[in-house]
Amino acid sequence: MQFYLGAHHPGWLAQTDAPLFVSEKRLEGRKTFPRAAGGWALDSGGFSQLMMHVGWPDGAEARYVGHVRRYRDEIGHLEWAAPQDWMCEPFMVKKTGLDVAEHQRRTVENYLMLRSLDADLPFIPVLQGWTRDDYLRCIDLYVAHGVCLTDRPRLGIGTVCRRQGTREAEFIVRSVQTALPGARLHVFGVKITGLAQFADAVASADSMAWSYHARRVPPLPGHTHQNCANCLEFALMWYQRVLRISAVVQPPLWNMVA
Repeated sequence: MQFYLGAHHPGWLAQTDAPLFVSEKRLEGRKTFPRAAGGWALDSGGFSQLMMHVGWPDGAEARYVGHVRRYRDEIGHLEWAAPQDWMCEPFMVKKTGLDVAEHQRRTVENYLMLRSLDADLPFIPVLQGWTRDDYLRCIDLYVAHGVCLTDRPRLGIGTVCRRQGTREAEFIVRSVQTALPGARLHVFGVKITGLAQFADAVASADSMAWSYHARRVPPLPGHTHQNCANCLEFALMWYQRVLRISAVVQPPLWNMVA
């Protein structure tokens, strides 16, 4: 499993070859970019966009494609980019005034639009939903549009990060794995508790949890900042811890019920 370390600062791309997960919100508007020392992936900033603006503006797809093209060419080593998807937490669908099915439809249509604008860019499809059956219906929606979900660099699974302390998230991940054997799954915003349950089922995951944790503990010895919430050294230490945890995860002993 590949783990992408969530990064506040685009400058880290040039300072470490650890895989980083960087938000479009941190890159857009910059005139120059660092050259990446290693592979990285791009988050579209969808959660923040929906929370702040309840949707995407007209022309957002074309602007995003232009930005991703620059990131690929000027930063380099871009492995894949998330689409401008629509999360499906109950509070999010309440905020938009839409329903899960509409969020799914808009997520799929955005992926299709991005691919139509530039098929050479590494956009990945993302499954959205709330229940297990929602995710299976989202798979059907992609298939109905002729999208092969097993030939992309990753297939994202969204809207799971807030429930990874339960078996529900694992059930969803493993249900998708069963429905699409061979798909290289990516889970967004994973917590260590979730990763410890299903790391064997996914190709990759990302997290910013290190920064949240760093705000609640003393800074590393010799560090003069108030905390290490923006500290690359702390982030890399946390990254190594996650790799150790994920390396010893074993498949579950209990059977999933379809």
